[in-house]
Amino acid sequence: MVAGWVVLTLFGAFAAKQVSTRWLEQFSIPGYSAYETNQTTLRVFGNGENAPHVAVYTDKSGDVTKDGGIVKGLDEVQGSYPHVRVSSYFDTGSLAYVSKDRHTTFAEIYLPGNQGFNSNTHIDQVRKLLKADAPAGVQVNLTGRDALQDASGGSGPSVITEALIGGAGALVILLFVFGTLPAVLMPVIVAIASILNTFTLIWALTYITSVSLIVQFLVALVGLGVAIDYALLMIFRFREELRHGGDPETATIETMKHAGRSVVVSGSTVAIGLFSMVIIPIPVIRSIGIAGMLIPAVSVVAAITLLPAALSLLGHRINSVRVMPKRIVEGSDTEAGFWWRWAHLVMRKPWVIGGIGAGVTAFLIVGGIQLNASEAQAKDLPGKGDAFVGLKTLQSAGISAGVIKPFDALIQGPVSKAQIATVVRTLGSTPGIAGAAAPPSWRQSNYTIVEAFADKDAALAEGTISKLQHDVLPQLSGALPGSTKITLGGVAPEDQDFVHAVYGKFPYVLAFVIILTLVLLMRAFRSLVLPVKAVLLNLVSLGAAFGIIVFIFQQGHGSETLWGVHATGVIISWIPLMIFAFLYGLSMDYEVFMVTRMREAYDETGDTRQSIALGLARTGKLVTSAALVLMFAFLVLSTGPGVDIKQFGIGLAAGIIFDATVIRALLVPSIMRIADDWNWWLPKPIQRMLLVTQPEKT
Repeated sequence: MVAGWVVLTLFGAFAAKQVSTRWLEQFSIPGYSAYETNQTTLRVFGNGENAPHVAVYTDKSGDVTKDGGIVKGLDEVQGSYPHVRVSSYFDTGSLAYVSKDRHTTFAEIYLPGNQGFNSNTHIDQVRKLLKADAPAGVQVNLTGRDALQDASGGSGPSVITEALIGGAGALVILLFVFGTLPAVLMPVIVAIASILNTFTLIWALTYITSVSLIVQFLVALVGLGVAIDYALLMIFRFREELRHGGDPETATIETMKHAGRSVVVSGSTVAIGLFSMVIIPIPVIRSIGIAGMLIPAVSVVAAITLLPAALSLLGHRINSVRVMPKRIVEGSDTEAGFWWRWAHLVMRKPWVIGGIGAGVTAFLIVGGIQLNASEAQAKDLPGKGDAFVGLKTLQSAGISAGVIKPFDALIQGPVSKAQIATVVRTLGSTPGIAGAAAPPSWRQSNYTIVEAFADKDAALAEGTISKLQHDVLPQLSGALPGSTKITLGGVAPEDQDFVHAVYGKFPYVLAFVIILTLVLLMRAFRSLVLPVKAVLLNLVSLGAAFGIIVFIFQQGHGSETLWGVHATGVIISWIPLMIFAFLYGLSMDYEVFMVTRMREAYDETGDTRQSIALGLARTGKLVTSAALVLMFAFLVLSTGPGVDIKQFGIGLAAGIIFDATVIRALLVPSIMRIADDWNWWLPKPIQRMLLVTQPEKT
């Protein structure tokens, strides 16, 4: 068995290299209006899928519109790149591009193509061209979504590097948990085997369907976390069986009989949480769901085949090469230590302990999430440099932040200049729109683009976008001849489509996860009450995780001090979805670890109170150790450069440790103690349906 895994893992290293060239690097929302409009613009004009660069010109001593030399720099950019689309006062004559005092103007520069996830937006090259040709006395800055992201990004480590740092942190924690090198190395070996063999399966999957570039990061982070979790559970039980006098073969069998079963159930819940993403009608997210399901599946297989084979070979040598005190290595039974004392305190005062846990949780859940339809709202980004000077110049001149993400109204069909002028006037007078213009060069055969600017950050202009899509543009289309129609494109409308696509289907995702989890846990726990309690507490735990990122980032408590991020007022739109997909299954791991041990004790003793205390005492250290490993791995993400990655990493890290402490150590045992014998209730019809039987009490 070990030799087979060695061969497979070596091939997995080869597969990881091969799959690196097969990732899907494009993002799509097929069937949604803004995305389809942007794709048409990209096909016809060769640009428009990405946010434009914004060139900001300031003449503090005179009327900037009189500086005709500005046009030279814009012409240089257009001459340097094919299919560049530029709009400004100088080709439209529209004051929508000029500040009221006429000291500041801006130009929109759409570079060609769609750069995808690995974008090369040529920021430095464009900035150099513009500055080289700037007229004397005119200050020029290049800002925009991508320029701001680039300026705020710094030089943080890559996600793969962060995963390696997380792995190093896990080694340190495992040393304190196990105290011997063989016991520490086993989880790491299982994680390496799981991650590389997952890449083998994903490599094969890329020949069946497209798989997003994001999946490689999930494999590294989730694979590291769940593989170590499962190895911890198995090694804890194996050493316990050895401590009770079992020989290595008997200890391995008992470990598989109990811990192995828990690993299978736990892995299934993680797989369900990730696989639920296939319900979302976005190819990238669906590929995350399909490929993400493979991560816990491979980790489970490694934990129940490779690990027991290695443990049986190691035997008592699992406790050799000690690097920590003897008491840590040898451990003790439950009748001593912190977790034994804590378990009996909870049994004596379940209402008090449960009330404390409920109060802390309620505090975090109160206060709703405000989703940001944008992946980078300008004011959220920390940083300095030319891009931020340009942004502040726009703000000081009274120019709307909406120019960072303009709206593109695409007219598809033949129209006259008078009809275009009507569209411009109508858009410009729409509430929520600061101005509109139709650059003459933005016409290709029967396609014309009219540009409009929201009177505030376009990421927060949901109402304006909806009004344009469902009211203003349909009415304008109806007044045009034949089949001519006008649809709304641009980055901000596509971002809003993403929110609608994801969260419009989220109730189905939630129902899918809850139903499958309930069925799986009823079979595993042989109870109706325990699975319902587990699902409800998992949702409460998720609510608390959301509350933590709201408290830190949306409300700004500590975000600037610790991460240099001002209060964002919003949470980036994909964060709650991905935190749900990750945390639901990972949190359920801890529930399964604890409750299966309690169920095992109850089957042996028939004493509910003793079983709850015994299960908590024997799994408390395991659950908190596993949570610390995962927390450190995810916390490293917060050192990444982007606000989105910071929110994601902190949400996962805080959610994991909150779940392992407040939810599993306070609420779970308190509620089970109060429920008493109702914990084990499973109606006879459900028993027959699930093919389970309840053991008779002794």
